Amino acid sequence: MQNPKARASLLASLLLAVGALSGINPPTASAAPDPVAVTVNARAGLATVPDTALGVNHAIWDQHLGSAETSDLLRGAGVQMMRYPGGSYADIYHWKDHTAPGGYVAPGTDFDTFMAAVRRAGAQPMIIANYGTGSPAEAADWVRYANVTKGYGAKYWTVGNENYGNGHYGAAWEADDHPDKSATQYARLVVEYADAMKAVDPSIKVGAVLTMPGNWPDGITAGSDPGPWNQTVLSLAGPKIDFVDVHWYPGGTAAESLARTSHIPDATHLLREQLTRYAGPNAARIGISFTELNVDAGRTTQPAALFLADAYSALLENGVFTAHWWNVHNGIGTVSEVAGQTDYGDFGMLSSGACTEDGSVCEPPLNTAFAPYHGLTMMKRFAQPGDQFVRAGTDQPLVTAHAVRRGDGDLAVLLVNKDPDTAHPVTIGYAGFIPSAGAPTVSTLANGATGIATGQSGSATSRKLPPYSLTTLVLRPAGSTAGRPSAPGQPTASGVTDRTATISWPAAAPGASPIAKYEVYRQNGAISEQLGETAATSFTVGNLVPGTRYTVNVLARDTAGRVSWSSPPLTFTTGSPSASACTVRFTTNSDWGNGYIGGVEIINNGTSPINGWTLTWTWPTGWQQVSSGWSATWEQVGAAVRVTPTDDNRQIAAGGSVSAGFVGAYSGPNVLPTAFTLNGTVCTTA
Repeated sequence: MQNPKARASLLASLLLAVGALSGINPPTASAAPDPVAVTVNARAGLATVPDTALGVNHAIWDQHLGSAETSDLLRGAGVQMMRYPGGSYADIYHWKDHTAPGGYVAPGTDFDTFMAAVRRAGAQPMIIANYGTGSPAEAADWVRYANVTKGYGAKYWTVGNENYGNGHYGAAWEADDHPDKSATQYARLVVEYADAMKAVDPSIKVGAVLTMPGNWPDGITAGSDPGPWNQTVLSLAGPKIDFVDVHWYPGGTAAESLARTSHIPDATHLLREQLTRYAGPNAARIGISFTELNVDAGRTTQPAALFLADAYSALLENGVFTAHWWNVHNGIGTVSEVAGQTDYGDFGMLSSGACTEDGSVCEPPLNTAFAPYHGLTMMKRFAQPGDQFVRAGTDQPLVTAHAVRRGDGDLAVLLVNKDPDTAHPVTIGYAGFIPSAGAPTVSTLANGATGIATGQSGSATSRKLPPYSLTTLVLRPAGSTAGRPSAPGQPTASGVTDRTATISWPAAAPGASPIAKYEVYRQNGAISEQLGETAATSFTVGNLVPGTRYTVNVLARDTAGRVSWSSPPLTFTTGSPSASACTVRFTTNSDWGNGYIGGVEIINNGTSPINGWTLTWTWPTGWQQVSSGWSATWEQVGAAVRVTPTDDNRQIAAGGSVSAGFVGAYSGPNVLPTAFTLNGTVCTTA
């Protein structure tokens, strides 16, 4: 993100253009809503909360960056990581003389002042090395100064900021002095940066910029690059980097941006698929950071707070190691009213005390907390380092739920009511956890509130959520958790076919009694489905569905019936049959960021001709569709696609094939199908 004095609205308009086909129509609230059913499943473990989870951006145009008041406010909100020197300014900033040619640098924002602010807040830094107008040598000198001369121990360093915005795809907001602005050149130089920086301090972690799946310019191949930005960068720089850095501005109305948090599980899944496919050996070591997040509507009011808490939670439960709000102070923008509150259009979570150019409207006094600050504070109360996220879900799209279990046996549940007008009653059911009868500790951030209200009230199983609110419940367990086995270690999958997979895991440590068996569960939404049990530390699962993504956990049960917390999650996808009467080759070409030219080729592997055929598949998400097609009759109902022949390609000769094409559209992460059925037979996928 560029600074407010120079920033054009180009990025926002591009993101809105990408989202224009979203078709999101958030459900409207009924006058008397039925209770929302919330399910919290402590058997379905997700990622563990890291000590870098909660982040924010600092910028060198913010003269209050280093103030004690600002740092103390950030400490109070639980900030664990602070990014510097601020969005697109990173690619014009020279740390040695503290200049940014072409931009404004406020006094009191140099690197040492930033590091003092980081330390006062009790956080870690994430530093952006200047790619656009800098050099590997300049970045290496910065590492030397930070970690050798000053002993700051700055661990995380990203090479550049939004470098796909350098004109390579036609839009140019990011400074880039290199004659070659391709993804290939960026990747080659990332390698040089990483080598130079790690030669100074081998302990640092170096990150490369990627695009958000489903957002411009994801999927687009430009110039002579071998593939889209992410593929090109990972293929060349993957072995040298330690993490990837992604930004996400979902765009749209408040309702649309709040609905689009549902994209996060598939976006992170696609990022990991790209890492596995392109980044070389041991790609699992590469972390994922989301270092810029914000909304278009309601930036200083409740929509931003709801989005922050919902998005941070979803990112962290899917294994992202840090999420950062854009930013601490930014400046007044277009003033409007959102859900009865004045919204100043300010990207900052703390007021800069600024006024509009004509002086007609002024923000509250400097460092007054806006709604996203309170949303971040709620995250501090909800998810603490070492907690393990567990699966939670609801039956109402306007209400979302997240949960963590804590080492002391407590369970915390975060409930997000995205309905601006209606209070929703909820009933909460628990699996793998029995709450005590006592009243839970309840924290609530209501629309327009100037802080979080906390007390003990009600029960663990029912609650009424105010309109546009965040609510966190902290629950004590009904009985003692002492004596239970430890959780099994990280499972792995081997021998994955279309129908089977072997799951293996490190043994759990016994508690008060010997371990009797291990139980393997599949996460099916917020419900766990037991796949089997064994006394060993591996289990072969059968009867799986081809082309399906599975997330599983392992639990240990001892001879006294005590059950451990769940293992970390394992996600794998089944393939297609190794041999079948048919083969399908699914292709995508000419991707333009929210659509592409698709094709299917159907090959008859049998010894007899096929007279008449029906090909079916199901899109993995609800935001993918066939817009039009040719050489066949194309139908889509929900996520199910049905393709039937025209008069001239009804027959597929033995050993022969037919082809048909379509225009595909997507408004979120484009997870491609991998299972196809021809006349009821599952085909091999080429």
